[in-house]
Amino acid sequence: MTTKSDQLLRFKVISLGNVNVGKSCLIKRYCEKRFVPKYMATIGIDYGVTRIRIRNYDIRMNIFDFSGHPLFYEVRNEFYRDVQGILLVFDVSNRRSFESLESWLTEMKKELSLHSNGHKSSVIVFVIGNKNDLKRTVEENEAKLWANVRGYQYFETSAATGTGVQEMFDNLFSVLIDTNENGGVLPDTTLPNVNFTIEQVEAINRLRNNKDNFERLGLKHSCTKEDVLAAYKRLAKLLHPDKSEAPGSEDAFKLLLNAKTELLNRFDK
Repeated sequence: MTTKSDQLLRFKVISLGNVNVGKSCLIKRYCEKRFVPKYMATIGIDYGVTRIRIRNYDIRMNIFDFSGHPLFYEVRNEFYRDVQGILLVFDVSNRRSFESLESWLTEMKKELSLHSNGHKSSVIVFVIGNKNDLKRTVEENEAKLWANVRGYQYFETSAATGTGVQEMFDNLFSVLIDTNENGGVLPDTTLPNVNFTIEQVEAINRLRNNKDNFERLGLKHSCTKEDVLAAYKRLAKLLHPDKSEAPGSEDAFKLLLNAKTELLNRFDK
């Protein structure tokens, strides 16, 4: 990054995510102000560039769209070098693309570590739930929890309608400039303020997304009554509304109580 006195800032941003989540369409929507409904899957690396002026800076933004196909890992890994921003994108109508974020996160952290030369990374990561104009299989609250508990901001967009796209990129530019003015260190004010753990979020999601009470408690059908009580006590400590500040704790605790009651009734019959 250049200094404020130069008045010209160059930023490199990359997008990650499964095939067909709309990464290229998001970039074209922002850079070219258009939507391509029958966009072919990216082969290797796609590229977009835009120039804007913000806070007396001339911004030149280079956005690289990585193919989500595993075959192109060897192509995309070098592009992690000298990156300032990452868009981690999934499709809210495709739950598998959301569940794949963990593997993308693993790749991202590995490559950033390899290219950091021992320096602490100040890369800005935004998690993007795209295609929110379609019937969703991932609720906004669940995705936001996933992002925030890992220290990332969450945005929802639709490349088709343009909803949320400008807002997301405006926020990205703002955080990139703040980081540049802060000597390359991500300001604390840009990080989500969370008072809950990944373990709490995963427990809430498991209780909410599973219909089977055994699975809700993380148990096998061959478990004992003692197993049910032990699982309940462990989860109750995590999710009791008086102790947990994670959004959805109260509803999850009710599901937990119902699951425990129904399972114990089976053993008493």
